[in-house]
Parts: sequence; structure tokens; C-alpha cells
Amino acid sequence: DAGNGEQLYECPMCSLTCTNIQILEEHVDLHLEEHNFSEGGNIRDLELAQQLQTEEDERQRSEEKREREEFEKLQRQYGLDNSGGFKQQFLKNMEREVDRGRMQPFEYHKRKADMMESLASGIDDGRTKTSGVIEALCKYYQNENKDVKRVWLSVGVDHFHSSLGDRGWGCGYRNFQMLLSSLLQNSSYNDCLRDTTLIPSIPKIQSMIEDAWREGFDPQGASHFNNRLHGSKAWIGACEIYSLLTSLRIKCQIIDFHKPTGPMGTHPRLFEWILHYYSTDSEGGAKVVCSSKPPIYLQHQGHSRTVIGIEEKKNKSLCLLLFDPGCSSQQMQKLLKQNSDGTGLKLLRKFVGSLKEKQYQIVAVDGVLSLEEKAARCRASQVLTSEKIP
Repeated sequence: DAGNGEQLYECPMCSLTCTNIQILEEHVDLHLEEHNFSEGGNIRDLELAQQLQTEEDERQRSEEKREREEFEKLQRQYGLDNSGGFKQQFLKNMEREVDRGRMQPFEYHKRKADMMESLASGIDDGRTKTSGVIEALCKYYQNENKDVKRVWLSVGVDHFHSSLGDRGWGCGYRNFQMLLSSLLQNSSYNDCLRDTTLIPSIPKIQSMIEDAWREGFDPQGASHFNNRLHGSKAWIGACEIYSLLTSLRIKCQIIDFHKPTGPMGTHPRLFEWILHYYSTDSEGGAKVVCSSKPPIYLQHQGHSRTVIGIEEKKNKSLCLLLFDPGCSSQQMQKLLKQNSDGTGLKLLRKFVGSLKEKQYQIVAVDGVLSLEEKAARCRASQVLTSEKIP
């Protein structure tokens, strides 16, 4: 007995003393359970529990690894993996060409110097540019008499293709250069393009899009890129082109052909929309219409191109004419010496049956914005929407 008259209970299996019989009973039960475990009664349950836990840990680790790899793959695909941008890729690819004996060291140094100059000035070096294709097409169609009933062409457009610095991710920027080359030939845009009289380099275009974001355009899109494009290999799409053009006070719209509108996953409504765009301001029945319309930016998952015109065949079918940034200057040059059989046009022609992506978006330019309209569009782009067809 304790001095203060409390009853003490001692554990028969160890020397612990308790003041409460219930606590002692629970304590003794624990001893007995432990004893059972060591006798092997519950050992299998314990092993099973541990094995299940190990498997669960493994599963979670591999799931986390898969998610991390997916995320890194997406970052690489969208050029947000901090592996550098145009300049780093350009130098790396040139070094590779020298290593493989495809480029002389003196040419490497010359091109490096040219590139540094182009980056410093913010002006594209014009190395991947082909001019005069629209004019050559105009001539060709005047004499073509097999199957084209009518054809509509954009205002002059220079073709730009990807270079060593942006191969694999630069198509959106190259299509912007094509569109801009056409706007610069149209005096109605002189006022908006006062500061952009020469075609900007890709890093410069990246900075211009960042400027548009800073003005408040498309905050959701901006945050997707962490508000940063310059120095990255980030892919851009219709929303970035829209923000950039609108920030320059160029009036444009995004049209979203979000699902096929014809059999076999085709998009006839896209072709009809483009025909309507080109043919609205051309009255009369001329066979070749060299319209005053700028080209159209055409985007689908993973690639973008520039629509420079549309043919209507004698059998009423439609055929788009596209400039693809993936086409080299050598291929484009062939179109300048267009022979009478038109084989070179295979590069440009796309029929309804050959555009079968799930979804297409276009950015179409249509005039100039006042400062008030620009401000209103900036406010509206807090949630950037497109017109959906159908």
C-alpha cells in the first residue's frame, strides 16, 4: 500500500505498478499480444501489412516519376525547360555542323557574328526568306486553263522557314513574320507599324509578345508561360498571335473550328469561311483575284501554317494554298520558276480531304483599331474567347 492509502497493482510480467486495475488489464493484454506475435501467430499478418505498404510506396513513387516525366516532356515540348532559346540552339546546331564537317569554321564564325548582330538589332537576318512567290502564282494562274475556275490570292507575302535556331518550335513565330511581311506592303497598316518597318527576329517577337502581356493582354495565357518567352524555346499559338497583333492596334479575330463539319473528320466549313474571307471585296468575275487581303494564320495541335489563297476548281471543290514554315528556301525557290504544268504547287495545295486534325484555329486580320477599341479588346482578353464554328 502506498503511504496515501492508494491501492497499487503490479504487472505480473514486468515491474510496472499501476494505480488503476483497468489500466493494468490493458497493459497485460498488450504483453500477451506481443507474445502471440513472437510465437508466430500474427507474424504473417504483419508481413502482409508490410508488403502491402511497400507495394503502395512503390506504386506512388512510380506514379510521381511518371507525372514528373510527363511534365518535363510537356515543358520540353513547349520550350519551357530552361534549356535556352534561339541563340543557344543556333550555336549548338552550328557546332554540330562543324563537327560533322558540313560547315567550315570560318563560316561558323561569320554566321555567329551575323546572328549576334541580328539579335542585337532585333531584325531578322532574312536568311530563310523567299520573296515573290505570290507574284509568280498570279502569272501562273493567268495561263492555267486545266481545272482552276477561280483563284483568290493574298497581298504579297514573303515565306520564312525555320532556321538552325528555331527548328522544331519556331513555326508560330515564322508565320507571324509571313503575316507581318504582307501587312507591311499594305499602306492601311502604316500607322500601326511605324515602329516595326522591318521584320523582327524571333527573340524580338518573343519580347513583343511579353510587352503585350505587360499591357494586360491574355493574363491566363501569359501565366501559362510564367510571363516569359524571351530566351526560351516556347511554342506559341493563336492566342499569342492575337495578343501581339491587337497590341499593335491591328484588328483581328480568332475563329475556332473546334470539331469536324464534314464526313471522315474533314472541315468543309473552314474552307467555306476562308473562301468568304477572300471573296468579299472582289466583285466581278476575274479568274485570278489578287486581293487586298492579308494571309491567314492557321493553327492546329503542334503546328501552324499561313493561308495565302484559295482555289475554286471547275468541279466546285475548294483547295487551300498554304505557306509552311517547314518548307525550305530551295523548295520555295522552285515556285518562282513555276513551269507551266504547276507541279511545284503540290507544296502549297491542301484539299478538304487532307486537313483532318480534330481542331483548327485561325487568326484573320481585318483592319485597324482605334486606341479605344484596342483598350476595350485588352479588357475583354482577361478571358480570351474565340468565335466557334459550328
